[in-house]
Amino acid sequence: MRKLLGHWLISALLVLLTACSEPSIPPLSDNARVLAFGDSLTYGVGASKGQDYPSQLARLSGFEVINAGVSGETTTQGAARLEALLNAHSPELLILLEGGNDFLRNHSVQATKANLASMIEMAQLHQVPIVLVAVPQKSLFLSPSPIYAELADQYELVLVEDTLSNLLKTSAMKSDTIHLNDQGYLALANAIFQAVIDG
Repeated sequence: MRKLLGHWLISALLVLLTACSEPSIPPLSDNARVLAFGDSLTYGVGASKGQDYPSQLARLSGFEVINAGVSGETTTQGAARLEALLNAHSPELLILLEGGNDFLRNHSVQATKANLASMIEMAQLHQVPIVLVAVPQKSLFLSPSPIYAELADQYELVLVEDTLSNLLKTSAMKSDTIHLNDQGYLALANAIFQAVIDG
C-alpha cells in the first residue's frame, strides 16, 4: 500500500511540474535563421543605419536575423504577409512584434488579438517557435496590452512582456514618442536574446 501511495505521489508531482513549466524555445543552431516580423519598431524607425533591433540581435547572437519589419503595418496587413515569408525563409525562430499601429488607430482590440492569434497559428503550423513581444496599449502609463499575456498563455509562448513599455517610458531610449533610438533598440535586442537563451 505504501509503495502504491509513493508511486501515486511521484506521478502527481510530475504532472504538477509539467503543468507549471515555463514555455521554452528548443535550442537553436549557431547560425540559426531568425525572422524578425513586425512594424516600424522592427523596421527600425528612429535608428541609425544598422542599429535596428534585428541588426543588433544578429551581432549579439551570431544568428542570421531577417528584418521583416514594415513601417505603419497593422496586424491585418501582417497576417496577410507572414505566410509567404515563412515559406520563403524557413526560419528556426519567429520574433513577433506587432499591434502598435492597431492601438494608435483605435482598431478593435479583439480584432487585433484575433490577427495575432492567426499569425501565431501560422507559425505553429510551420513548426516555428515564437518569441512574442508585448506592445503597450494606448494609455497614460504605457502598460503592455493584456492580450499579449493572454496569447502567450493560450499558445504557450515565450513572452517579452514589459521591455518595450519600459523603454518607451524612458526618454533616453526613444527617438520620438512611439519609436526607440539606437540605445533603445539595443536594449530590446538584449531582452529578446535573453528570452531566447532562457527559453
